[in-house]
Amino acid sequence: MPGAATPAIAAAREAGIGHRVLEYDHAGGAEAYGPEAARALGVDPGRVFKTLVAAVDGALVVAVLPVLARLDLKTLARAAGGKKATMANRRDAERATGYVVGGISPLGQKRRLRTLVDESAAGFDTVLVSAGRRGLEIELAPGDLVALTGAALAPLTPA
Repeated sequence: MPGAATPAIAAAREAGIGHRVLEYDHAGGAEAYGPEAARALGVDPGRVFKTLVAAVDGALVVAVLPVLARLDLKTLARAAGGKKATMANRRDAERATGYVVGGISPLGQKRRLRTLVDESAAGFDTVLVSAGRRGLEIELAPGDLVALTGAALAPLTPA
């Protein structure tokens, strides 16, 4: 098992769900974290999901979507039952989740935020999300991701 357990890994272990932790050398630089993870781990980028924090009508909401996809803020607002969504500022996202940007995991967050997972996750046996730090991913079944985060599946990308 790579490195010390993060809160995300601890949450998966405590829940007793099947998962796999994957580590890669995070190079830094211009490449976005998610595409870097997919390339370094040799997995389909459609199975690697990023975790973004937005504010819907002022309340923080977590959106989990494929790394190559763009979050549609209007669609997110509708899915969350709100009127307007904006990206949360970095400091608010880090303070609420307990993770640094680039390593925010939907699992084991400091404060449990409302979470929406893009419906495309249901098309895979397993998906990868950040395990709580840059260079560390956790692979798990989409149903387990939804259950562990109390999430709902919803469309989050442009139609």
